Amino acid sequence: MIQLETERLKIYPASKQQMLRLIDAQTDEDLKTAYREMLQGASDHPEQWMWYAAWMIERQDGRAVGDLCFKGCNPDGSVEIGYGILPEHQRHGYAAEAVEAAVAWALRQPGVTRVEAETQPDNKASQRVLEKCGFVPAGTVGEEGPRFVKTP
Repeated sequence: MIQLETERLKIYPASKQQMLRLIDAQTDEDLKTAYREMLQGASDHPEQWMWYAAWMIERQDGRAVGDLCFKGCNPDGSVEIGYGILPEHQRHGYAAEAVEAAVAWALRQPGVTRVEAETQPDNKASQRVLEKCGFVPAGTVGEEGPRFVKTP
């Protein structure tokens, strides 16, 4: 099992049971749909579970602070990352700490050439997280908004 550790966090791919609990607990229909799609992708590609599953972000004491995900590994070597921190844990640097660790791990994987992300145009906090983690604007806009990229 993959588990990334930082000074304050443990980050690891969720099991099927954990993903089912995430889906059941989610009240936001868009996020519920996203978690279902992640679980379906992980189930369809069990040998690449880590590229489709939600990754749990916990403090070292085991308290959940949020989650992140990769959206599959594309044939061109790109992977897209998404992340979210629970409201009560925002503004403590957890997002940047988790994203930095997950991106460093991803870029060490065979065949991965870059990590991409996109944010809502008005989500300046998420854009600051990406910039802090070494992402640069890609010059394109995706479904959610401006895209960012990080290469090794």
